[in-house]
Amino acid sequence: MRTAPRAGYLVPVGRTAGGLVKWVRNRRAASRPELTEGINMDPLGIQGAWSVTPRIHTDDRGSFLEWFRPTDLAAALGYRLDIAQANCSVSRRGVLRGVHFADIPPGQAKYISCLHGAILDVVVDIRVGSPTYARWEAVRLDDVNRRSVFLAEGLGHAFMALTDQATALYLCSTPYAPGREHGVHPLDPGLGIAWPPDLEPVLSAKDAAAPSLEQARVAGILPDYASCLGYAAQLQEHDPTGGQPAPA
Repeated sequence: MRTAPRAGYLVPVGRTAGGLVKWVRNRRAASRPELTEGINMDPLGIQGAWSVTPRIHTDDRGSFLEWFRPTDLAAALGYRLDIAQANCSVSRRGVLRGVHFADIPPGQAKYISCLHGAILDVVVDIRVGSPTYARWEAVRLDDVNRRSVFLAEGLGHAFMALTDQATALYLCSTPYAPGREHGVHPLDPGLGIAWPPDLEPVLSAKDAAAPSLEQARVAGILPDYASCLGYAAQLQEHDPTGGQPAPA
């Protein structure tokens, strides 16, 4: 095989772009086998929600991790997630944001991480007709475990800052659209989310005025479970790769 010099090492000549990427990855895996395990995706107790735990590599320089791997996420979803917007929020200790959700379709899937400090991240099943309707799952995200949470379109999201300067990053599947954004009160007794008892919740005026889950259901603003499943099926159908990497 002929080779040509590039960036200090040899690469095959005549490869396609995809083939070259695959070749480089194989070279890296051969020389650094410990890097082949990037993240673990563990489903939460609500369909469409995952906890994502990276493998953190440390040495005397610091640490390295693969924070977001779209191919692994696509393998779980059955379609590739489009990233339309990336958000960053900084909150003081006790700030409580949510429970937020968007109309289906297209909804808004989110991939949430904590860059600095710590947050208690909560996924709420607000899909009417879901077998886990009104259930919630909480995951601590911080700058030590570097865990992330993914929630699919139609699920509700909230978090509380456990530290000052808690910095949360969100990758979103659709841009922010005020006309189709809604909320449920995060302190709704009907949900009974177990927020840390030692923190006084700090809410925005908008979140403090949000309806309870039951009020939102009666008002007809909550997503329908069957519609959410149908929309996910459409995304899978329209993705010709089925969530798998394109062949080299």
